[in-house]
Amino acid sequence: MVKIWICGSQGQLGQAINQVGDPLSFEFFNTDLDIQDITNLATIMNFGTMNTPDVIVNCSGMTDFHECEGNPQDAFNVNAVGARNLAIVARKIGARLVQISTDDVFDGTSLSPYSEFDTPHPMTVYGKSKLAGENFVREFNDRHFIIRSTWVYGAGTNFVTSFLSQIQRESTLSIASDQFGSPTSAIELAKFILNIIQTSEYGTYHATCSGSCSRYAFAKEIMRLSGKRVRIKAVPTLQSEFSSVHPAFAVLDNTMLNLTGLYQFPGWKQALSDYIQEIGVNSNELV
Repeated sequence: MVKIWICGSQGQLGQAINQVGDPLSFEFFNTDLDIQDITNLATIMNFGTMNTPDVIVNCSGMTDFHECEGNPQDAFNVNAVGARNLAIVARKIGARLVQISTDDVFDGTSLSPYSEFDTPHPMTVYGKSKLAGENFVREFNDRHFIIRSTWVYGAGTNFVTSFLSQIQRESTLSIASDQFGSPTSAIELAKFILNIIQTSEYGTYHATCSGSCSRYAFAKEIMRLSGKRVRIKAVPTLQSEFSSVHPAFAVLDNTMLNLTGLYQFPGWKQALSDYIQEIGVNSNELV
């Protein structure tokens, strides 16, 4: 049985890993900020040495753009120093480390999908702090999987649940038509993580559902699958009611997965269909 310590277990990815993990194959140690603060090296070192997990998955993070811009010191403390601390703990106890990262390490100005071989160039405090976390992980623990994903949705508040909730209250919604990404189900991302941690294929991976679309096309597909109807307008980002701040081009290419043949993600439309069928459009997930 593989022992996995999930930091940030209350987030949508942490919950998804718990949901899809076979209890006969994995034992989970779930912690979040209320239990273990990853910015405190002494306390997480104590937890790690006491429980000796085989794998540490860092789902923790300060992700709100405005919060990061307003509090850069806090952003770097959580996203960079926290990642460094977990890398140090993992090295000390001989554990593998999964560091969850983001498309925001790129500047979003590309006209083609970003691969793992493209040079990061973050433009935001959030992106810069996440890239610093990646670099700390590379520096302190060779046995790492750095996993970048984008437009992730799952349990909790995200674009899908927010849009479905707004459909029930509004007659017209304005959605950005100039943002592009690869909508990725947290469930599908969790399946990939549980697969790759059982290998020694260490390194940096882009991991998204296949295909890409605009936010506007994403919203149209959510509406189609939900059976709900509302008028949506395609507008520039600055006029959008959702995701007013985001890299314009957030499409990641799963180049390393394709080159190695390690894993194949489903298409984004199929994964979205599975998710909406699972939660139901009147689910309590819609907050």
